[in-house]
Amino acid sequence: MYTSPQATESAPSERRGLHALVRTKDGWAVQHAVITVTDGYGNQVVRVEADAEGAVMTAPLAPGVYTVVVTAVGYSPIASTAIATTSGTAELGVLVLARQGGVELPPPGVWTIDPAHSKVAATAQHLGLSSVQGRFTEFSGRIDVGPTAETSSVAAEINAASITTGNGTRDDHLRSADFLDVATYPTIFYRSIGLSVTGPDRWTLYGVLTMSGITRSVDLDLSYLGTSPDPWGGLRAAFRATTELRREDFAMNYNQVVQAGISLIGATLKVELDIQAIQGELAPEA
Repeated sequence: MYTSPQATESAPSERRGLHALVRTKDGWAVQHAVITVTDGYGNQVVRVEADAEGAVMTAPLAPGVYTVVVTAVGYSPIASTAIATTSGTAELGVLVLARQGGVELPPPGVWTIDPAHSKVAATAQHLGLSSVQGRFTEFSGRIDVGPTAETSSVAAEINAASITTGNGTRDDHLRSADFLDVATYPTIFYRSIGLSVTGPDRWTLYGVLTMSGITRSVDLDLSYLGTSPDPWGGLRAAFRATTELRREDFAMNYNQVVQAGISLIGATLKVELDIQAIQGELAPEA
């Protein structure tokens, strides 16, 4: 926690003045929020930063009424009234900051995708009647959450050969040159290039996808589902994203036409991503 040298020197260690906790709406600390306290004449009395836990504590204040303004990058500022008692203490409890634009994000920093609790799937129509879903079982990636949505980014890699539909013959065909051509292009890459807000906790994620040696612009309809502690002492964030791909955009032109002109495989793929990410950059496995 930061306090001005003057405030620190004038405060006995057993006494405190203004005390508050700065939190997001889902209860996470807003690190290094700036708290400015002014008196009834508009004079700045103290200016401090919240610590890593979002806690604020100042030296004792002169008894009276104060205006407290809380600001943080990426959040809408708030103002509150504090009353200091004769002991110089002013308790404000929890001060909740909302994301600018009403959009919440996980705490800023690096988040590592957890493939064991995530899904990367693509669904194609079969014979114009039903659908077949394939899932990739091996992938990795990271999400860099910035102070604002616009400064956040995503990068991911998928092992193309890990595709599975539950049918070995079909999976081998999908790995062949008719589709993913995994022998030549073993890895599928995605990286974001921008982000725009479309609603509360929803964005359009602009990015580029490289698959089968071809790179195309691919936008994802992205939603943020919240954060939660896990049983192992970590913090997890959940996301869901969807998009549609045209097979021909990635040179996957194989098809068969059965009776009445019906194609064996549909022209588009519906892509669904259910992602859990763990806070922090995980060490590589030995």
